[in-house]
Amino acid sequence: MAYNKQLADNVREYLARFPEMEVEEKKMFGGLAFMINGKMCVNVSDDNLMCRFDPGITQDIAGKTGFLPMIMKGKEYKGYCYVEPIGFEHKKDFEFWINLCLDFNDRARSSKKRKKK
Repeated sequence: MAYNKQLADNVREYLARFPEMEVEEKKMFGGLAFMINGKMCVNVSDDNLMCRFDPGITQDIAGKTGFLPMIMKGKEYKGYCYVEPIGFEHKKDFEFWINLCLDFNDRARSSKKRKKK
């Protein structure tokens, strides 16, 4: 599992501004996921951010610098994208992507917990 530790620190620092949120870090999707109130919100994967957002705004954000659709096993995941470093090299852009994830988190569905056998 490879992820940019400095980028993870930047996400961690930004999320620390919101003490009312329950933040948990989990290794998933080949990177480090930041779970907010029990739901996957944003992930650091290699040097990219993996963002979870309202699928209804895909058209609005798809043209932003650094945006890449999230495709796994040949399937595009609606409401998820990767953002390459060029898309968040400026503080305001980094904050845009993290806030986009946070804005959707309250409405996002929680994944069902798997029962252990």
